[in-house]
Amino acid sequence: MRIALIADVFPPLRSSGAIQLRDLSHELVRQGHHLTVMIPAPDIEQPWLLEKLGGVEVLRLKAPRTKDMSYARRTVGEFLMPFAMRRNLRKSPLADVRWDGVIWYAPTIFLGPIVNTLKRASGCPSYLIIRDIFPEWAVDMGLLGRGLPYRFLKAVETYQYSVADAIGVQTPANLPYFSRAGLKPDQRVEVLQNWLAQAPNTGCSISVAGNELAGRTIFVYAGNMGVAQGMGVLIDLAARLRSRSDIGFLFVGRGSDAQLLRDEAIRRELDNVVFYDEIAPEEIPGLYAQCHVGIVALDPRHKTHNIPGKFLTYMQSGLPVLASINTGNDLIQIIEDERVGRVCTDHSVNSLEHLATQLVDEVQGDADMPARCKALCARLFAPGAVVRQITAALTR
Repeated sequence: MRIALIADVFPPLRSSGAIQLRDLSHELVRQGHHLTVMIPAPDIEQPWLLEKLGGVEVLRLKAPRTKDMSYARRTVGEFLMPFAMRRNLRKSPLADVRWDGVIWYAPTIFLGPIVNTLKRASGCPSYLIIRDIFPEWAVDMGLLGRGLPYRFLKAVETYQYSVADAIGVQTPANLPYFSRAGLKPDQRVEVLQNWLAQAPNTGCSISVAGNELAGRTIFVYAGNMGVAQGMGVLIDLAARLRSRSDIGFLFVGRGSDAQLLRDEAIRRELDNVVFYDEIAPEEIPGLYAQCHVGIVALDPRHKTHNIPGKFLTYMQSGLPVLASINTGNDLIQIIEDERVGRVCTDHSVNSLEHLATQLVDEVQGDADMPARCKALCARLFAPGAVVRQITAALTR
């Protein structure tokens, strides 16, 4: 099939979404499809730039900047983004290509106009991959009320759904939301698991053996540190466990709360906590090879559900997880049924302390736990099955 994949993140960006889309693109190409990834590119001077990246054709289309800015400016930029992309696509060598299918990825919710243009021009179906339900989660977190900004974003979200022939959500817990979304009878909503390709250990610039956590059982968190994660309780946990000289906490990444967390660890004089800035995705396997437990954190105010990409990276590396997540999340049952960690939903430092100490004992006493983690990742989260599911929906 001749497929267009549209998103607002892709390497060299280091976000989990960019890595997911890289892996999806490689698998689409591996299965014999002719793929073009279209992404906004605020930093190029010309209207478009066509390149090959890891064997994947990537069309970068000049568009407004949308990252690392205020919410208001970001919203304006994201609203204008698909129209700028569409305008500059018409100036590119791919302007007249007829597509067999269009896949697009949310977040962001604003790509509907360019997807609809390609669908209508080619008479082809489209598949929307939903990885978070916005703006609902922002309301749950108290970041957004239900006034005019919400109604505007809700209209954008509704339009996005109207463009999709099929919608892939992360977990079964997301399906009831779409039963209330006013979809047409011929629109299909299905569970599309997250995915992660195998990644080799090529080393890491961070050396745990060379810092103050050397010799300890390491709890690691690598990724975004923002409002949605609710990570303050993890600093409370580290404070509770400061007397355990055999346990350490390693935080790697960036985000709106990263500096606040660093400052709090310094204020409490925690010698069992170390922070590092974001590292390249290729270094993650090498980082996890030095650690023992992965941390998953979601603010308990979330009412929508997702399986964070970092959970997959922990499983792939054989790391059990300590998870503090929202009530009802499908990840709870996965962790408990597969025996790949400990999970709490009350956001209580007392619960986390109890579970963390249990997990340390289990890591040391259960030699089969890494194999269970890896087997789970291979069984549920392989990109090959995801690509077959998407392309089947496009040809249905």
